[in-house]
Amino acid sequence: MLHDILMIVIGLIPGLIIGFFGARAFMKSYLKKNPPINEQMVTALMSSMGRKPNSKQVKQVMQQMNRYR
Repeated sequence: MLHDILMIVIGLIPGLIIGFFGARAFMKSYLKKNPPINEQMVTALMSSMGRKPNSKQVKQVMQQMNRYR
């Protein structure tokens, strides 16, 4: 009985460690390929809402978004 529990724990710990680093590497590569938002997206969004944004407004929005990441 103790042997079975010990084998489960011994198998679980490396699995969690490998899973964590594997998921971390996957998310880094995914976000590098598909960035969450950029200045062109902000400009398009503001234009679709009927506003003609200037570069200062776009930079303000980007700073606000980067603050909450």
